[in-house]
Amino acid sequence: MIIVTGGAGFIGSNVVAGLSAAGEEVVVCDWMAQDQRWRNLAKHEIASLVAPPALLDWLRERRDSIAAVVHMGANSKTTETDVEQLAEYNIRATLNLLDWCTQTGTRFIYASSAATYGDGSAGFDDDFTPAALAKLQPLNAYGWSKQVVDRFIARLIEQRKPLPPQVVGLKFFNVYGPNEYHKGSMQSIIAANTAKLLAGEPLGLFRSYRADYSDGGQLRDFVYVKDCVDIILWLLQNPQVSGLFNVGTGKARSWLDLANALFAAIDRPPAIKFLDMPAPLIDKYQYFTEARIDRLRAAGYTKPFTPLEAGVDDYVRRYLVRGDPYL
Repeated sequence: MIIVTGGAGFIGSNVVAGLSAAGEEVVVCDWMAQDQRWRNLAKHEIASLVAPPALLDWLRERRDSIAAVVHMGANSKTTETDVEQLAEYNIRATLNLLDWCTQTGTRFIYASSAATYGDGSAGFDDDFTPAALAKLQPLNAYGWSKQVVDRFIARLIEQRKPLPPQVVGLKFFNVYGPNEYHKGSMQSIIAANTAKLLAGEPLGLFRSYRADYSDGGQLRDFVYVKDCVDIILWLLQNPQVSGLFNVGTGKARSWLDLANALFAAIDRPPAIKFLDMPAPLIDKYQYFTEARIDRLRAAGYTKPFTPLEAGVDDYVRRYLVRGDPYL
């Protein structure tokens, strides 16, 4: 069986859907909270549902039946100020799972983040060496929490210390797609605004505070969640592949590009207003992200990524404007 932590969350539930469709026996580890995230799982068969505090004991009792741990569980709020919570959920929990997978010879795939790259001044190269990772300066505590894990594993690799037979870190860039609805302010502007745009409201985008970027011209690597799932399924099919890999399209697009794709998907002319950025965000804002994907390609992943316009159109028409938007 395959364990998916954070399996009721956004990326995690999409992974569960992909594994279930492939006929895998899937166990979900997550907090179900008091929201609608149960609906992220409602269409897919799962073998069990485990609460995070019980996971290690649950695993110890079944150590011979676990094929892989896909660790998507985390506090993913880039604005989180409770650093102790980030340390507990994103660092300690991940390293505890890494240790269990090392001891038992279980494959381990975990979520890192493009937030580790900070303002991008050091580039977006997914070099998994301690020296390369030391150059990165995350802009927030969330990015730091992911960076701690990447650096810890990189040091183990350099020192030739024991590790799981497959260990893969995935640096997710700006992921959008179905099942993100419980994320509140952290969901994509596609999910947050489609209903409002259909009601005739304009789309709000942040103004630029840099002369070299126009309003709405800030650039992001937007990646459809279905592409993220395809990469994870490919990794599970190729246990010889280990490393740290960017998960993005390799092509930065502007927020205006995203806005135009969204309006096209709902068959409306663009109506955009520019908003002042909250003061605490101004000096922590990323103006450009673009995944280098040559290492992923060199590892053997050849499938093309979904173009932004096609991804937004699929997301809106197949999910957001339907009565049931869940995958």
